[in-house]
Amino acid sequence: MALTRVYLPLTAADLEALADGRDLGTPPVPAHGVTPALGTPGLVTDEEELEHLAWEAAADEAEALRDGDERRVVASADLDAGVVSVPADADVPSRVELLAVVPRSRIVSFHVDESAGDTGTADLLWFDVTELGDVLDLLARE
Repeated sequence: MALTRVYLPLTAADLEALADGRDLGTPPVPAHGVTPALGTPGLVTDEEELEHLAWEAAADEAEALRDGDERRVVASADLDAGVVSVPADADVPSRVELLAVVPRSRIVSFHVDESAGDTGTADLLWFDVTELGDVLDLLARE
């Protein structure tokens, strides 16, 4: 089955759940991905640009989830295309809903603010999924 890249804004509790071996979310799980509404023919047609826009939307949403000056965290995951749905009443162009929980085995990376309280997307650090412990350590230093 084809895989679809999605971006999930996470909280510290979500990261702890992953560290404990639990899956993410209760369906439908809100996330961001490349959707027909995200691309405008002739303006943004490159797949990588569209993925970057979806990733930025997830980072913006992560800002609303954080408590005070915590670091934002976004996970990138590759899921079976059949569990990724575009809602008819999407609040943002990149909104997707995941019709199944997200297992840790499908997460490929984490993106974390370089400093607590950062905004924008230029300073998000990239961590491989195997570095979840490092991400938790970074968040614990706040």
